[in-house]
Amino acid sequence: MIDGEAQAIEGAALAHLRAVDPVLGRLIDAVGPFALQRDPRHFYALFSSIVSQQISVRAAATIMSRIEVLFPPGEHLTAAGVLALGAEPLRAAGLSGMKTRYVLDLSERAADGRLDLDRLATLDDEAVIAELVQVKGIGRWTAEMFLIFALGRPDVLPVDDLGFCAAVKQQYGFDKLPTADQLRTLGECWVPYRTVATWYLWCSLGNTPRGA
Repeated sequence: MIDGEAQAIEGAALAHLRAVDPVLGRLIDAVGPFALQRDPRHFYALFSSIVSQQISVRAAATIMSRIEVLFPPGEHLTAAGVLALGAEPLRAAGLSGMKTRYVLDLSERAADGRLDLDRLATLDDEAVIAELVQVKGIGRWTAEMFLIFALGRPDVLPVDDLGFCAAVKQQYGFDKLPTADQLRTLGECWVPYRTVATWYLWCSLGNTPRGA
């Protein structure tokens, strides 16, 4: 995060994490400032998350670029625009039949108000997740990524994220990938900055987390 809200919490977050966890203190020194920037395009974030499921980053980017050029110059990806396109252009751009149904369901819910994307920012984390998992193709992991990268929530612990699990295994000396319960126990001392801790652990793998 590099916006005003993030700057307000960054100092407190890093001081807290250094104080409670020497592993994170070392990672903070190695990685440098916390630099995750949220994406305010909420519909785009959810749409692209569905597109990205179970395929490579490169493949997802290719499909998204093909979909975006289906819209007139200067027109952004919107729920109404996706519904106007319909299924066939989405399939031709590379979406599977299942993902096409998922993004159309997302678009229908956003367009008719069943999913109020503006209202999500006013809800607490669990309420946001409860709203999002009603959309076909969106599970808890996708909702948590939305909390982190779209809403910029500071205390999300994505225990189902493989990269996070792999980083914890590496940095904390687990013999195998930690369980969800082990991750929750480990992360208790990180509250209320578990997103920040997660970001540093992602960075420890040599990756630049999405949105950074």
